[in-house]
Amino acid sequence: MRVAVVGHVEWVEFARVPAMPRPGEIVHASAVWQEAGGGGAVAAVQLARLAGKASFFTALGNDDLGRRASNRLAQLGVDVHVGWREQATRRCFVHLDAMGERTITVLGDRLVPAGDDPLPWEELAGVDAVYFTGGDGDALRHARAAGTLVATPRARDTLVAAGVQLDVLVGSGSDEGERLDPALIQPPPRVQVATEGVKGGHYTTAGGTTGRWEAAPLPGPIADAYGCGDSFAAGLAFALGSHKGLPDALEFAARCGAACLTYAGPYGPWLREA
Repeated sequence: MRVAVVGHVEWVEFARVPAMPRPGEIVHASAVWQEAGGGGAVAAVQLARLAGKASFFTALGNDDLGRRASNRLAQLGVDVHVGWREQATRRCFVHLDAMGERTITVLGDRLVPAGDDPLPWEELAGVDAVYFTGGDGDALRHARAAGTLVATPRARDTLVAAGVQLDVLVGSGSDEGERLDPALIQPPPRVQVATEGVKGGHYTTAGGTTGRWEAAPLPGPIADAYGCGDSFAAGLAFALGSHKGLPDALEFAARCGAACLTYAGPYGPWLREA
């Protein structure tokens, strides 16, 4: 099984707080840590965990945080291919409240790979599944060479402009930033998947077939929700690339998302080891 991600990285600072601060309020964090995150990074680590290794095509600022992010992802089992940029690596600040919800503040521009970056794009032709979180049209066309192509609506500008057939468009049904009319993508995705948290989620095929799946039982107490959606999407790409049928693939993906919900940060045991 060969898997890959094309997308973005953010250097994330986490703070666990009893509740999100109200205007003018000061809250004290019970724990703080830093990690390479963002949807592309989270999915790449999840796929490396599932398949034994994963390739990640991304862009990073040629700065200390960019190098730290690249080294950290390599430590987590990801084969990282970087298009280096003069812009600063994007940062995020994440509050994690007592209910496990994450609230994110973004600092800086999103850096994504381009098809003309000198990266080994030809490798994607031999990959079973790719998850696409960001890149230009040429990067998306490279990703389409894989057996299965799954993408997030957050890459909307590229998805709408590129004219590339997606196997699955997957996003949160409750997040405004992940709502995208599949009719805007031509040809339309073969399947659109919308997650609904504890309610599971629903899907619609290009042929008009609809269905639902149930949320997976949690394997432990809730820690935080950071990375759950991208862990779900990575699990879905892996399962479909393994030639599972859609219902079985969605059940498998739900288990990946549920497991992430019980981790402190998106990587679970690796974070604790670090």
